Amino acid sequence: MPEEMVPVTFDTLMNFRCSPENECFNDCCRDLNQALTPYDVLRLRKSLGMISQDFLKKYTSLHHGPKSGLPVVEFKPNPETGHACPFVTPEGCSVYKDRPASCRMYPLARAITRSRETGEVSEFFALIEEPHCKGFGAKSDLTVQEWLKDQDVQTHNEENDKLMGLISLKNRILPGKLEGNQADKFYLALYDLDEFRFLIFNKNFLEALKLPESILEKIKGNDEALLDFGIAWVGFVLFGIPMSFGD
Repeated sequence: MPEEMVPVTFDTLMNFRCSPENECFNDCCRDLNQALTPYDVLRLRKSLGMISQDFLKKYTSLHHGPKSGLPVVEFKPNPETGHACPFVTPEGCSVYKDRPASCRMYPLARAITRSRETGEVSEFFALIEEPHCKGFGAKSDLTVQEWLKDQDVQTHNEENDKLMGLISLKNRILPGKLEGNQADKFYLALYDLDEFRFLIFNKNFLEALKLPESILEKIKGNDEALLDFGIAWVGFVLFGIPMSFGD
């Protein structure tokens, strides 16, 4: 039986429950082919107290997205564990507070559209009913909207939507696979934030931009601000989109 995607609205009841009592508990954390967004990497490596380069080297592998042509980071496959997530334990997720957005969303799928005129984002959701998952059918008083709030997914979605905007821009301006120096810049500014910051402040990497002191101060100690800056910088150096330095 193939998986089914059932459209839902914010008011649909989430008759679903994942818990250690489910016979399939932790099964969805195995046989993974899971992409990580830049914000996922940011949250995970901070949770683990690691610099970005060490986290990326230890836990991830790199390839190019078949549709976007952009560098994509995934959990490094490990056949010895059945390709399990490196952070799954018999008791559940060891990084639950900072788990990736896709883990928070499951069993929901989310799609967005963005108005070119207003920039307003519209969300669409569907329930992914997979045969191996035994969490379906549990009675719940939570609506989809309440369930999403309970999963603390809004910040992840907002951060990841910024990347989707960049992907859309890339597909319009520079279709095809991103390679060489361009791919390196994308990976550096979005995933390897600690190295990006080191180059900015110790190697005069962006000296030609003459960044205002207010921007430098903001990105020096704030990873989220640096990621936002990195997205804007990639848009500038790869696609010619002017950068705004307004506070």
